[in-house]
Amino acid sequence: MYCNYCGKAIPADANLCAYCGVRVAGEEARQRLMRPREGRKVGGVCLGFAEYFDLDVVLVRVVWLLSCLFGLAGLLAYIVCWIVIPERLLALPSAATRLPGTQPQGASHP
Repeated sequence: MYCNYCGKAIPADANLCAYCGVRVAGEEARQRLMRPREGRKVGGVCLGFAEYFDLDVVLVRVVWLLSCLFGLAGLLAYIVCWIVIPERLLALPSAATRLPGTQPQGASHP
């Protein structure tokens, strides 16, 4: 396999070119902007932006707080994002991920 950017030979299972650093594997699916249910403080907007842009959530919260303090545009933007950005659904634990010795809810003992 060859790098499309620099033309050097690279291993077939490589994700990055060892010579130029360009991603050579297939494109990854783009992550969607969603508000998580776990770890959020108010509406999950800041945590959603932090996960989407791969930033520290504290940094995003501080910047958003400063934008709210210096004008109502930050507060209005937060409320709009809270309404517009979809909430991530909780994944239900499957039987394979359940701890040994536990039963699903609603199951009775024999």
